[in-house]
Amino acid sequence: MDLPELTMLERLPPQNLEAEQAVLGSMLLEEEAIVQATELLDETVFYKDSHRKIFATLLALYKANTPVDLVTVTEELKQRNLLDAVGGASYLATLTSVVPTAANAESYCRIVKQKAILRALIQASTRIATECYESALEPDYLLDKAETLIFDIASKKLKRDAVAMKDIIKSSIEMIDTLYQRKGMITGLPTGFVELDQQLAGLQPAEFIVVAGRPAMGKSSFALCVAEHAALLEKTGVAIFSLEMSKENLVQRLLCSHARINAHNVRSGMLSTSDWPNLTKAAGKLSVAPSVVDDSPSVSILELRAKARRQKSRHDIGLIIVDYLQLMDESA
Repeated sequence: MDLPELTMLERLPPQNLEAEQAVLGSMLLEEEAIVQATELLDETVFYKDSHRKIFATLLALYKANTPVDLVTVTEELKQRNLLDAVGGASYLATLTSVVPTAANAESYCRIVKQKAILRALIQASTRIATECYESALEPDYLLDKAETLIFDIASKKLKRDAVAMKDIIKSSIEMIDTLYQRKGMITGLPTGFVELDQQLAGLQPAEFIVVAGRPAMGKSSFALCVAEHAALLEKTGVAIFSLEMSKENLVQRLLCSHARINAHNVRSGMLSTSDWPNLTKAAGKLSVAPSVVDDSPSVSILELRAKARRQKSRHDIGLIIVDYLQLMDESA
């Protein structure tokens, strides 16, 4: 007789208890294994609750500069009234015997981390599916929430490794040289407008800057000049969200600006023979510039955030320009 298939929620989540035991056993045997484990893991990645408790205890002893071994860990668990909950002293002794060598601790850690990521993805997917079935929220909100959940899992997966001093020295010297070339004025992304850069010290990371002015005073032109300078001279990725102007018109203005050609002459077709070489040269430079243009109309804040996040991952965007804010859809 065929047995019924288990539903997704009834299946055992991804886990590897042997790898978890090997991590803890390695930490009990070698201090270097503790160092590797603390760089790659935290207690939440362990599937078994008793393993989470043991890992947290090992970590607490290590941070307190207390020797970590079978005796000290057993005593600490006793003090915390957790020894019986984790399986007793006999289970701790088993951990040291199941691991063949602590030299492979990093590999064991990565197995545990991979299983934790899979569980997190399943949890996020289940949460998203449940909300899609039961929620009365707008699809755009749910899309943004789904993307945020997945992005959070991906960002937690990444941990910075230690960097060799020679590499830090190299980047530090380059930074000092850049500051010297700019005479200490600019610490952020230069706009190309000297007096503005002196006041702002450049565009700083995570800053939100609003350019305000009366109609037809050059706000869009100013923003495009900043984008042009950032992409062509500073080699910084730029994402332009144009809610008013089509991407063709926007790029046409960029071409005219960089080629120093009168935009009216372009619109009227009154280009001189000397304009074409400049236009071709400008087109060549702009075509390889690290910039993208999105002219989707009526973009909501949620949509814009999702689009910006995707462009950041694809093109390493360092500057986002929205032209203009009042045209954004407020429904979300």
